Amino acid sequence: MFARFTQDARRAVVRAGIHALDAGRPALEADLMLLGLAEVRPFSLPSFTVSAADVRERVAPGDARALLATLGIDLDEVRRRTRAGADDPGLWRLRRSRVRPLRVTLYGPLGEIPLAMHARKVIEVARCRPGPVTGERLLWGLLADHSNGAARILYDSGVNLRRLVREAGILARQAA
Repeated sequence: MFARFTQDARRAVVRAGIHALDAGRPALEADLMLLGLAEVRPFSLPSFTVSAADVRERVAPGDARALLATLGIDLDEVRRRTRAGADDPGLWRLRRSRVRPLRVTLYGPLGEIPLAMHARKVIEVARCRPGPVTGERLLWGLLADHSNGAARILYDSGVNLRRLVREAGILARQAA
């Protein structure tokens, strides 16, 4: 499924998957897809003014840093040493189950995680038109589903949603 994704769009989905695996979540949710987009920024949309730190604050992916720090363990250093190259998008695959067509799973060197319904919808909306799947299309997929919470996170972070929808919609259509 990643064949049509641009490198940066793949990187955003992989970052979201890594966050979900790190947090011990049972599935990749749309809120972490937004965090992946905020970190990678696979587009140049002036109205996407939210920072990755703002999204991380509202998403709370879970972090064991404080607990491990009390034991004298630096989690960032452990991850640097044990995960060298694991975030390379070329090592990750996004596949739909042949037996269960609504099940889409992200596979990579750190593990596998199924996409929750709202995250799967993001991918489906981004892939619905011919052409490459870009960061703008992923954002459009997030904004197209009002029930996934992404718009609320962006609004609470001070993003002008009307302007963002206009910009993302125009660029998503041009990519088709």
